[in-house]
Parts: sequence; C-alpha cells; structure tokens
Amino acid sequence: MTVQGLGAELTQHTLGNGLRVVVASDRSAPAVAVNIWYNVGSRHEEAGRTGLAHLFEHLMFQGSAHVASGEHFLLLQASGASLNATTSFERTNYFETIPAGALELSLWLEADRMASLLAALDQANLDNQRDVVKNERRQRYDNQPYGTAWEHLFTLAYPPGHPYHHMPIGSMEDLDAATLDDAAAFFRRHYMPANAVLTIVGDVATGEAIALAERYFARVPAGAAPAQPATAPLGPLAGPARLVLDEPVPSPALYSMWRVPEDGTPGADAADIALEILGGGNGSRLASRLVRRDELARGVHAGLSRFVRGDSAASVIVRARTDARIAEVEAALDEELQLLADDGPTGEEMSRAIAMKEREWLDETSDFAGQADQLSRFACLFGDPGLAATVTARLREVTADQVREAARLVRPEHAARVIYPARGGAAE
Repeated sequence: MTVQGLGAELTQHTLGNGLRVVVASDRSAPAVAVNIWYNVGSRHEEAGRTGLAHLFEHLMFQGSAHVASGEHFLLLQASGASLNATTSFERTNYFETIPAGALELSLWLEADRMASLLAALDQANLDNQRDVVKNERRQRYDNQPYGTAWEHLFTLAYPPGHPYHHMPIGSMEDLDAATLDDAAAFFRRHYMPANAVLTIVGDVATGEAIALAERYFARVPAGAAPAQPATAPLGPLAGPARLVLDEPVPSPALYSMWRVPEDGTPGADAADIALEILGGGNGSRLASRLVRRDELARGVHAGLSRFVRGDSAASVIVRARTDARIAEVEAALDEELQLLADDGPTGEEMSRAIAMKEREWLDETSDFAGQADQLSRFACLFGDPGLAATVTARLREVTADQVREAARLVRPEHAARVIYPARGGAAE
C-alpha cells in the first residue's frame, strides 16, 4: 500500500508475523532513521506494578540471545549512530539515526531483542535497571523543585483505576515489588511483532528496506496482540480539585489540568489552538497579562497531552514572581480563562495560533528522526501513517467557534490544580 505524506512516498508492508513496516525513501542525505513503536505504555500496567513499562524500556538494552548487555548502544554508537528510547502513557518507542551503511546492523539488533530478549533477562539485569529507574525518579521527580507536580495533577484529574491516573515513572514501592516473572510476563504480553510498528525513513530504496525487514524480523515468532480498548470518555471534572504543597521551590507556582477530547478529534485540535492562544509564547494572553502587564509571573506555558484511548490532558503552568501572592495569580488566570470561554478568540489570535502550531509541527518533522517518529505514531495508535500528512490541514480547519467551545472545557470550575504558595504561605 502506498500513500502520500510528509513530502515522501510512504509504503506500508505487513510481515507474516504481523509486524507493520512503514518506509519513506528519501535520498537527500546519507542517513537513515529507524523507529519502532510498541503499543504499550503505562496505561497497560496493572495495579501494584506501576512503572513496569518504563522499567522494561531500560531492560530492552540489557542484551538478548546474541547481544551482550550494553552492546546494543556500543555497537550502534561505534557505527556513528545516535539512539535512545522513551516511554509514555500509550506507547514505548525505540529509535536511532544511523549512517545509511549501518541499516542492517540496526535492524538485526532490533529484531534480536524483539525475538529473544528473555534469553538475557536475569535477576542481575532486573536489579541493576530497577536501581537506575529509581535513581531517575529521585533526580527528576522526588528531589527536583516542582518535580512531583505532574504526578499529582494526573492523580487529581483522572480517578483511581483509570489508565492515566498514574505517571509512567511508577512508584518506588511498585518498582521494588516487580519480580523477574512480572518482567517476563510483560514482555510476552506486549513485545511481539503484531503489537509493533517499524518505520524506516531516509537513504534506502523502498524495496531494499522491506527486504531487510523481512530478512531480520520474519523469524520473530508471531503472537496475538493484546486488545487495545478505549476507556469511556470522562468529560470535564464536575468540580475543581486542589492540592496545596508546602515545599521548597524557587518561586510560587500554579499547575492546572483539564480533561478534553481524545486525540484524532476536532475537539482535541480546537483545544490545542485554545491552549496556544492562552499560553503559547510571548504573544499569548497569559504572557501578556501575567508576565508583562500585571508583572505577577516569570513565565507561563500551556500545552496538550494528546491521548488516543481516553480523555486528553490540557495544562497551564504559571511560574509566579517570588513576591507575588498566589491567590492573585490564580484570580488573574481564572479571569483570562473565563474571557476566552465567554468571548472566544479574535481573528488575529486564530491566525497566530495556527501558524505557531504549524511551525511546531514542521520543526518536529524537519529531519528523518522526527518524520519516522510521527509516522510510527500514526501507524501505531491510529492504524494509518498517512494521517501524518493531514496534521497541518486539520489545524487550519479549526474555527473560532470550536476554540470557544474548547475553552469552555478549561474553565476554572473544571480544573485540577497543584499549588505551590510562597514557602510557609497559604493558597488563599
């Protein structure tokens, strides 16, 4: 199957074992991006085993039947590659950008761990990577100013038992509780060809890329991919949820989150534009009001965490000046939220916001690695990599009325909030 997208002709091919392969041949530079998305993230974890998806991302670099622990990185870096992996709520991805001559090495390594990681998974590897992940949690969350804000926000915004109630990092207790059997069962359940998408973008002929994928991945045993049911939409919070934290932070801050429509819908695109108008850069409403006019804040940021199988998460962060009263900051923020919900955006704001989101998309897909990641995303979560070619057109279709409707979802009464007042102060 061939479709058009991201300036290159895309070819899709499915191996006999179910692995979907997406190829975009682009001979403009002697490099290739290899990207694999597995349809597994923290939303697939069971109670008492949070953090297992992210822990497994680390375990995937600890060797396989024919690759010693640590050699995956070493072999690719020696060939001139850059590589990494990330885990989110709905997926885990592994990616590398390599000189064109190293493509076979990359595919062999990825196929070997997909086929035989359990051959190298032992207690020593599990204990080692568990400690690495726990240390990552300490550095990025527990011992970092504002580090647990997002964790608290998701806990407030999504009810217990919901797939997005907890962050991918997991809890220390659950990481400690993870056993070798847990890890092996997690691999068998989720790491299989039919639950993955392999995307190859760059300096390789389409036929050659597909032939190489067949050569190295066709031997990986097939398996039935787990079901991917969507959760029923929750809609906005019925009332505000608040948590005040008396912690040592550089300055007062206000973190807010709202539930908005799932990714792939006009409602999600409209919410994205609304958030850009509110807090996207120096020209946004909140920057103009809180930073420049009222001089209450040092900075503002608004963004959308897009989820496909449940309500997405809209967020606004305000870092206040050290001498600001957080209650005054919150009142000014709420006034701006209500104004956008009541009056909607101006034509100038719509044009600016759409242009900013288009530029952001072009930045994300400006190189082979970014293109491969987005093609994998749409293939994995939506079943169609060609949808990547529709992103900017869908943004241009968003209307001012749709943005006003989206803004009504991010009013103060629907907000989950984490508040950092001045140390020893109060939120009131």
